Amino acid sequence: MSTPSASTDFTPRIAEIQRNTNETKIRVRVNLDGTGVSKLATGIGFFDHMLDQIARHGLIDLEIEADGDLHIDGHHTVEDVGITLGMAVAKAVGDKKGLTRYGHSYVPLDEALSRVVIDFSGRPGLEMDVKFTSGMIGALDTQLVFEFFQGFVNHALVSLHIDNLKGHNAHHQCETMFKAFGRAVRMAITPDPRSAGVIPSTKGCL
Repeated sequence: MSTPSASTDFTPRIAEIQRNTNETKIRVRVNLDGTGVSKLATGIGFFDHMLDQIARHGLIDLEIEADGDLHIDGHHTVEDVGITLGMAVAKAVGDKKGLTRYGHSYVPLDEALSRVVIDFSGRPGLEMDVKFTSGMIGALDTQLVFEFFQGFVNHALVSLHIDNLKGHNAHHQCETMFKAFGRAVRMAITPDPRSAGVIPSTKGCL
């Protein structure tokens, strides 16, 4: 007689959010228990490249379609993708029972080095210390990196610290941040078998 495998009781944490405003139409689908596959179309090539880093290094399957007012600039598109991604992650994480909760990562790329620390605390907060050496990376305004993470933080309800510790090339600076973010998220959302069914907080809620 065969014994059912543990995987038969496992349900992937998947969520899809559609968010439409007068400025953007965004659709995000996440599978937090994926393999890092992404399908991205924001209209900003370098931004897609950074979102791919989150998927690959976070082992999150990620689909993002964005139709924004890029004839004005990239602000609304980048910020609203952050907001919608945050909403999708919050929905997929669910009640946070058994969650590791905290995650951290250091990632280097040549001369650049970034550190990201995240807490799925239920309280939004962003501390970001990054001094980009260029105002633009491809078609992405580097000021909008903060807006992306602020949108994510506000709607995923996480505390997030991002520090670029070293770097002279803005592409390298940005890529280390997004890779480290993906790996930190991966650590934080990984179920902890020692606290299965338990909310990781002395308050009993997150």
